[in-house]
Amino acid sequence: MLILGIETSSSQVGCALGGHEGILAYTATNRGQRHAELLVPAVQFTCRSARVELREIGAVAVGLGPGLFTGLRVGIATAKAMAMALRVPMIGIPSLDLLAFRVRFTNRLIVVATDARRGELFHAWYRASPGGVQRVTPHQVGSPEDVASDIEASGEDVLLVGDGALRYQELFASVRHLEVADGGLAHPSAGALVQLAHAQALREEFVGPGEVRPIYLRKPDAEIHWVERSRVVGGAP
Repeated sequence: MLILGIETSSSQVGCALGGHEGILAYTATNRGQRHAELLVPAVQFTCRSARVELREIGAVAVGLGPGLFTGLRVGIATAKAMAMALRVPMIGIPSLDLLAFRVRFTNRLIVVATDARRGELFHAWYRASPGGVQRVTPHQVGSPEDVASDIEASGEDVLLVGDGALRYQELFASVRHLEVADGGLAHPSAGALVQLAHAQALREEFVGPGEVRPIYLRKPDAEIHWVERSRVVGGAP
């Protein structure tokens, strides 16, 4: 089965095609908040690179977040539309899991931290397990200082991965027993998405487009700003 993977939870737009033969083609571009403009051309380019027609795709996988609201919404909406048009099932995988999966061969505790903007991080903790990783905490959103404090308090050797780790690298540099992963691992990978989705496809763990739900850990910035503005206006004399 050929699986199309779409991952847009960060500033990067990623697409991949693969199946039992591995990853056939992969595209990633990072050009700011232009997900709606870049995603469909990226899918088309990936298909051309793999010499695959859309009608040959057997399932659509998508990163569920947590992540930046606009990109996440664009990616999931596009993935759902394609799955419905092609009449194929879907597989949804949390985006932080994709980052942890790429460093699954470490013997350290894995902490994934991605930039949530507004001075916060989306984060979760993982341990390597046979064939992959196991998440040992819920998905959370919090300050970089709180994440650094929790890592310090754990007393364990930690591998920190994600663009949030790079953004606040100076803060994390003071934490003992902590290593920050390479910048090439900063964003969730559509290739990892296809790999994990293929394993689920073999177990026939599919869902319909209507069952795919994004992981939002807070309200969109626009809604937050509107509420704050309403409070200011409402509280004015």
